[in-house]
Amino acid sequence: MSPVEISIIMVIVLMIFIFLRMPIALAMAIVGAGGYVVLSGWLPLSAYLKTAIVDKYVSYDLAVIPLFILMGQIATRTGISRAIFTASNAWLGHWKGGLAMASVAGCAAFGSICGSSIATATTMGKVALPEMRRHGYSGALGAGTLAAGGTLGILIPPSVVLIIYALLTEQNIVKLFLAATIPGILAVLGFILAIGVYVRLFPEEGPAHAGIPMRERIKSLGGIWHVALVFIAVLGGIYGGVFTPAEGASVGVVLIALTGFLMRSLTLKGLFDCVIETAGSTAMIFAIIFGADLFNVALALTRVPTMAAEWVGTAGIAPMTVLLTVILFYIVMGCIMDSLSMILLTVPVFFPAFMAMDFGMDPTHQAIWFGIISLIVVELGMITPPVGLNLFMISAMAPDIPTRKIFRGAVPFLIVECLRIAVIVAFPALTFWLVDIVTG
Repeated sequence: MSPVEISIIMVIVLMIFIFLRMPIALAMAIVGAGGYVVLSGWLPLSAYLKTAIVDKYVSYDLAVIPLFILMGQIATRTGISRAIFTASNAWLGHWKGGLAMASVAGCAAFGSICGSSIATATTMGKVALPEMRRHGYSGALGAGTLAAGGTLGILIPPSVVLIIYALLTEQNIVKLFLAATIPGILAVLGFILAIGVYVRLFPEEGPAHAGIPMRERIKSLGGIWHVALVFIAVLGGIYGGVFTPAEGASVGVVLIALTGFLMRSLTLKGLFDCVIETAGSTAMIFAIIFGADLFNVALALTRVPTMAAEWVGTAGIAPMTVLLTVILFYIVMGCIMDSLSMILLTVPVFFPAFMAMDFGMDPTHQAIWFGIISLIVVELGMITPPVGLNLFMISAMAPDIPTRKIFRGAVPFLIVECLRIAVIVAFPALTFWLVDIVTG
């Protein structure tokens, strides 16, 4: 068999394993090891495995992942999600659809210290969904809002998936964090606007409730002062060059743990539980990283990614056609795969081909632009029926809400996401304008 045929078989077998519900890390590792053996033999595979694990995990840059995960775990343990929702509700809840808008704002704020889509959706869902239902919100609007709001954890810094993209493509993490800021703000504003339009078309699904006096609104901000402190200290320090992303994550862990102890919402046992949960999440992520690395190394032996990049660069295909094809692929695959696995699996293949195209910008800007587009499209896939992962995760939290209603509730946010993708594609400068201002 030719290397191209072997690569096609590898991809097909991997898809079969995924559809059979095999853990994605194991599926990629098995297929990658099998392809490596077919292409080079057992001894080269053994030699590679002997050093690959150590070489992969001694990277200083990888230390930022467990640190940001730990920061999110402590934030969840200390009840920050409820304080964030309370403050958001105090300022937005009296509007029509205000509780849903407050949920989006809460997801954005929690995502800024968590970095995970699933954690953001589940944590805020436990707080916000019962409140929305108690105030007469429809299951469709409540579930759709939280499924979409959860995706903000992928893009709003600090984002674990964005860090992985930076490591895969050898880009600057700080620049990618800056690049994600404006698209993240657009997502929050777009979701809030979508809710406003939705409740005017269907007034009974998102009623307003009594407003809260200004004194109470201001008082509600006192419950989230530590969130602002951590956000400013961590991201401000990273953007200002005071410390590296790993050092910033360490500062964030210390600050959020100290505030938890001071507020008596965190105990030593609770901190220990957070460390154990972080270890489990980190092990899962690192297993996926290693499985994807083995698969991509085997794929690289076939030279298919290199040949694809060369072909795209010389075939005369319009760059925008290539970009739209990649976007469509990500939307489809995002329905059945989690964001981290998809980025790890596809970026080593798509990135060289994308960088071979001429979009009229320098390589750094082009790499940043592609990364932000990839993450936005991954977000879209996670709320795209019939198999968007976030939709089913919310469905598991609220089994009494029919799936069809959850799908209907996601439609306004799907429209907003499609519009946001169109804006980012049409105006690439939105992704690197802030980067150029801050970093020069």
